[in-house]
Amino acid sequence: MFPVPELLDSRRWVGGLGTAAAEVLSTRCGHESYVTFCQLEDEAAFTCSADCTIRKWDVLTGQCLQVFRGHTSIVNRILVADNQLFSSSYDRTARAWSVDRGQVAREFRGHRNCVLTLAYAGAPCVEEAVAGGLLVTGSTDSTAKVWQVASGCCHQTLRGHTGAVLCLVLDVPGRTAFTGSTDATVRAWDILSGQQLRVFREHQGSVICLELVNRHVYSGSADRTVKCWLADTGERVRTFTAHRHSVSALKYHAGT
Repeated sequence: MFPVPELLDSRRWVGGLGTAAAEVLSTRCGHESYVTFCQLEDEAAFTCSADCTIRKWDVLTGQCLQVFRGHTSIVNRILVADNQLFSSSYDRTARAWSVDRGQVAREFRGHRNCVLTLAYAGAPCVEEAVAGGLLVTGSTDSTAKVWQVASGCCHQTLRGHTGAVLCLVLDVPGRTAFTGSTDATVRAWDILSGQQLRVFREHQGSVICLELVNRHVYSGSADRTVKCWLADTGERVRTFTAHRHSVSALKYHAGT
C-alpha cells in the first residue's frame, strides 16, 4: 500500500507573507481516520479520507454540509468539476457523485488494483461520441483508463507502464494524457484512440507528481529531482536538483 499523509483533521488557516505564524480559523472534525486529499471549491471544502467517506464543508463556519458514502476502502483523490464530484479509491473503483444530492451517479469498475489518481476532460472539449466528458484514472495495476462519464463505460485502457501509475495530467485541447509511474517514466497518450505517443525517460526513480504549463511537462520524482520536458516532443529541457528527498508535489508559478 502506498503511503498517504496522516492528516487527522482538516483546518482552515489565515496568514500573510512575512508573518511567523498562521491563525487557525476553524477545525473540521468529523472524519474517523486521516484525510488524504482536500479541494476548495467556492465557499466549500471537499475532503476525502481513509474512513472511506468524502465530506463537504462550509469553509466559513466549519460545518459539515454533506457526507458522501459508498466507497469500501481508502478514498485517495477527489475532483470537483461541472457540478460533479469524482473520487478514486483503494476499493479499485472510481465514482461520480452529484454534488447537490450527495449520491453516486456512476461507478467506474475495471481496474484490477487500487485507483490512485484521476483527471477530467469536460464535454465541450471532446468529440460528440463521448458527450458527457471523459474521466481518466491511474492505478497500481500499471494502467490508466479513459472512461465515458455519461455511460460509465471504459473508452480506452492505456497500457505500457510497468509499474503503478501514480500521477496524471491532461492536455484537454490536445486530447492528451501524461502519466507518471513507479517505472520512472512519463508517458503521453492520445485519450481518444488510446495510442501511446511518446515516453519520457531519464528519471532514476518513481515519478510522483506532474504539472503541465505552456506546453512544458514538469515531473517530480523519488530521485530527488524535477525535470522539465517539451510536451510535444519529450525532449528534456532542464533538470532541477537541490532536494535531499523525494519530490512529492510541485506547482509552477509564472516568473519564478
